Amino acid sequence: MSDKTVENSNKNEKIVQLLTEQKAKLFRREYLDLHVHEQAQIFSDLDQTLRGRVYRYLSANEVGDMFDAIEEEPEDVVKYFKEMPVQYAAKVIDEMYTDNAVDILAYAQNKDLTHYLLALPEERSAEIRELLHYEDKTAGALMTTEYVDIFADQDISSAIQDIRAEAADAELIYYAYVVSDDNELIGVVTLRDLLTNPEETRITDIMTDSVISVPVDEDQAEVAQKVRDYNFVALPVIDYANKLVGIINVDDVIDVIDEENAGEYSGLAGVDTQETPENPLQASLKRLPWLIILLIMGMSTTTLIDHYEALISQASILAVFVSLITGTAGNAGTQSLAVAIRGLSNSEEDRRSGIKTILSELATGLFAGLVTGLAILLLVGIWKHNFILGFVIGISMATAITVATVAGSIIPLVMDKIGVDPAVASGPFISTLSDLTSVLIYFNIANQFLNFFLNT
Repeated sequence: MSDKTVENSNKNEKIVQLLTEQKAKLFRREYLDLHVHEQAQIFSDLDQTLRGRVYRYLSANEVGDMFDAIEEEPEDVVKYFKEMPVQYAAKVIDEMYTDNAVDILAYAQNKDLTHYLLALPEERSAEIRELLHYEDKTAGALMTTEYVDIFADQDISSAIQDIRAEAADAELIYYAYVVSDDNELIGVVTLRDLLTNPEETRITDIMTDSVISVPVDEDQAEVAQKVRDYNFVALPVIDYANKLVGIINVDDVIDVIDEENAGEYSGLAGVDTQETPENPLQASLKRLPWLIILLIMGMSTTTLIDHYEALISQASILAVFVSLITGTAGNAGTQSLAVAIRGLSNSEEDRRSGIKTILSELATGLFAGLVTGLAILLLVGIWKHNFILGFVIGISMATAITVATVAGSIIPLVMDKIGVDPAVASGPFISTLSDLTSVLIYFNIANQFLNFFLNT
């Protein structure tokens, strides 16, 4: 354990001890001296009694800053509001950035939400109500309304004065969005633009008028892709009349990327990778449904092998290579599957057509299959002193890999067309399909060469 880790651990223990001993002044000094991220980590580990003391010792402003940095799931954070007096909770919400507050309040019970909104200032309450109406996982649900806007007919000196007045409440001030009198988005300037031009320069002369923006109903995955493509720090959100309604910051986009990636891992594995139940029984119950489904699907492969029982009884050596062929083909199919799903997650302009993807994977599968088949032909031929057997294994391996690779590219495309998440449905399908096709290919080819190695 590093010295830094030990130091942090000791500091955390000291803060918890101060809370336990109810030494408010010392607690405030030590706790507020930490970065808000560290404060949030300590807070998340406290029990309800100690959290209650935090609410008494810290102002709503200080707790609001800490809640902006908290990394727990919103459905867990909303429970903390119920521990607070309603007026105090409303003040904490008022101090938070709007997008963070809305993410949490989306999980509040209707009765509690009503109490919080009634206790908030009218303008703030209306702002939160409006954002709560946006559909989940869209630009509207991600955005914050705390941004800096200026007018085209201002000069830089006047614009900087406005930015200074708005900076305290804005979540980001690197971009200043240029709007018309009716709030239509017409341009954008950066802080660098404002600082590197003379003060008397008009905003209209330095602004970029071709602004990249997203509509409020844009899917969060598309938003993340756009920020990644253009390397933006923030992205403006507009309504159907091209009026500026909010901005999405890069930190929210990072959260979206993490969420999307976790969703793909969860889907492929059949497990929620973001939840780690401490109780082994709970973990088992979450995983069992997928395991049972895969077991039932796997029975089809077992049934097919049973169909070739007579062939195996005549040439028992064939049974030795079943798992080798199905396993290798399955690996090839999974690789192709990952490439296809990754391609589907790209933006529309970066996506290859389905036909191009399939043809590319077909060529890849053919080459990989031929090389792998040739390698196993030589290995089995030398090992078993039977190159006919090696040829059967090799040609079966090459064919199975090619078929599995093509299947791995086709299945996600089909799932995407019918509106099913490819990451969720593709994994089980490719496993079962590659096993079935591999066994079918292997034993049919072997049956044609049966007489050559009946005595092997």
